[in-house]
Amino acid sequence: MNMVWVTVTVLALGGAAAAGIAAITTGWLPPLGRDRVLRPKLWGYGELVSAAGLGVFMFLGPLRGPDIRMLPYALSGTAVFLVGSGLQLAARRPGRPATPPAS
Repeated sequence: MNMVWVTVTVLALGGAAAAGIAAITTGWLPPLGRDRVLRPKLWGYGELVSAAGLGVFMFLGPLRGPDIRMLPYALSGTAVFLVGSGLQLAARRPGRPATPPAS
């Protein structure tokens, strides 16, 4: 049963990482939140960071088994995931203008 969950996790994290790379390189976003994201490149970086953090959490936490020594590392993966989610939320806001407005 554990191998099934590992396979599902790897496929989900691989899909998230692929969406992040596509957003960084081409500006393509998945259709679900496409209309709300104003900065696709930042969203892509957030997606990659989130996928990395979730991967660390899953493979050092629930999928590893009851090993209490890995708990701090698994929780640090959760913190990285939250940083990536913050980047994705920041991608929904407009960025600063490149040049200051003329007065």
